[in-house]
Amino acid sequence: MAQLRAVSQPDTVVGRRNSEHWAGMYLRKGSIYLTRALLPTGISANAVTWMMIMVGVAAPLVLMIPGWWPVITAAVLIQLHILVDCSDGEIARWRNQTSTSGVYIDRVGHYVVEALLPIALGIHLDGGPGSIGGWTTVGALIAVVVLLKKSFGDLVHVARSYSGWPKMAEDADLAAPRSGGLRSLRGLLRFFPFFRAFGAIEFTLILAVLATVDAVLRLAGVEAETPGGGWFSNGDQLAYEAVLRAWMLLAIPLSLATAGGYLLSILASSRLRQP
Repeated sequence: MAQLRAVSQPDTVVGRRNSEHWAGMYLRKGSIYLTRALLPTGISANAVTWMMIMVGVAAPLVLMIPGWWPVITAAVLIQLHILVDCSDGEIARWRNQTSTSGVYIDRVGHYVVEALLPIALGIHLDGGPGSIGGWTTVGALIAVVVLLKKSFGDLVHVARSYSGWPKMAEDADLAAPRSGGLRSLRGLLRFFPFFRAFGAIEFTLILAVLATVDAVLRLAGVEAETPGGGWFSNGDQLAYEAVLRAWMLLAIPLSLATAGGYLLSILASSRLRQP
């Protein structure tokens, strides 16, 4: 295991500034055992990537079902999704294999899963796959913004490639805004990292907490005696999962701010300046 960790989890990987946020925190501790179990089977790293995508897509499929358990199950599936995502790279490094198609499939998988999650939440709030309505539309709009935000980052690599520049390293100085004021603002955002809210792990963990709050409020009878109709109520009673609905509405401006801020941070940094 020590030898496997040294080869499959080198410091150049576990020390990555962005992509190892959750993996480096705890998921790599479990992924190495999954990697050890998969290696004797001869399964390819690309096949494990496809496995990762299937587990990830299962999360929004479950999330579409109304109720508390589907939200918790989706959060657990996303944890497994990222765990398997760690393992495919570990297998490739152990076998000293590289695959451009594997990198591409991996990126496509993350795009698909992170876009499907808000759509699935909308279907969940509409009452399930047979009751698609306004909340599904809201989820689809958020999904578009999530995809735009992800594409802003990948397009940096496209622009640098078109210019014939070398691959960009995960360098904090390179990503930092050149303006002192923007650097200070960026530093403050570390205390309120809302820009992470639409990653698969963060999104489903937030939903798990809010769904649990909804369940507790419902058991306590807090939703009773609320007059009127609209987004948060149903006749004379507060609608089921009202806290989740409030989060869904908040996610609209939050996703726009996240995408806009990310685009501004790219343009204000040195990532698009000739090395």
